[in-house]
Amino acid sequence: MRILGIESSCDETGIAIYDDEQGLLAHQLYSQVKVHADYGGVVPELASRDHVRKTIPLIEAAFEQANCGPESLDGIAYTAGPGLVGALLVGTSIGRSLAFGWNIPAVAVHHMEGHLLAPMLEEDKPEFPFVALLVSGGHTMMVKVAGIGEYEILGESVDDAAGEAFDKTAKLLGLDYPGGPLLAKLATQGVPDRFVFPRPMTDRPGLDFSFSGLKTAAANTIKNEGSDEQTKADIAHAFQTAVIDTLAIKCKRALKQTGIKRLVIAGGVSANIELRGKLERMMQGMQGRVYYPRTEFCTDNGAMIAFAGMQRLKAGQVAPLDMKTQPRWPLDNLPPVS
Repeated sequence: MRILGIESSCDETGIAIYDDEQGLLAHQLYSQVKVHADYGGVVPELASRDHVRKTIPLIEAAFEQANCGPESLDGIAYTAGPGLVGALLVGTSIGRSLAFGWNIPAVAVHHMEGHLLAPMLEEDKPEFPFVALLVSGGHTMMVKVAGIGEYEILGESVDDAAGEAFDKTAKLLGLDYPGGPLLAKLATQGVPDRFVFPRPMTDRPGLDFSFSGLKTAAANTIKNEGSDEQTKADIAHAFQTAVIDTLAIKCKRALKQTGIKRLVIAGGVSANIELRGKLERMMQGMQGRVYYPRTEFCTDNGAMIAFAGMQRLKAGQVAPLDMKTQPRWPLDNLPPVS
């Protein structure tokens, strides 16, 4: 079977073609970073307009890359939520309309399920069950995964997601948008332990996250300590270390709670080199393993949507003719795939 995947939940247009026997045949991605850079964050209306302009040309480019056409497809998968409603509507309307016009099934995919399953695109993929840390600009959650669609939310952020806190703190440091990767780069020049920030919600039971207080601690330090380049780097180092330590503590707690030895990290922040190193060392000490997608599949992309859509297409879970998006869509409400 072969499926076309469309991702348009926020500020990246991703298109991919996936074959369940041959694997990933095409992968096209357009980032809107330059469109939103002057505003310091994503402007929903501009994001929607750019998806309108880019989706069809990227689909055509994917067909050319895969050396195939619509007649070879068995279905189309599109991100139906969660995300920006206007951006979701672009991918949903295009995906659902093309599926109708080409007389093939359409599959509505949960954006976070796409991230969660992205490591399955690699040759060395995790077996079920595993614990997943989904960490991005919009979400931070810990999930027990017994199988596709069998998700138990163990904990999630009660305020800012980790990636959001990275971007907001980067903005306070005067870094350009998107600030998370730039903060991580700046942190490599920082002096360890000059500043020490709290590891929020690690001194109490549970697996929920909170990063707004950590962001406030960084903001106060920036205000009080000046803004020379070395101080900025030291603050960035302290902030990143606090976030990574917090995520690692909660991961270790989740693994011990479930008795599972396999950890998956996915989402944009999972590309952070320091986070990967910390979790790899932790899992070695626990005689377990950590899995993550290649860097290009950590951020939003069409490949993860195509893969997730393929699993549900093969299970007969196809979308009706109406074009429904779900900007808020609980992950644990998804039906299982047997």
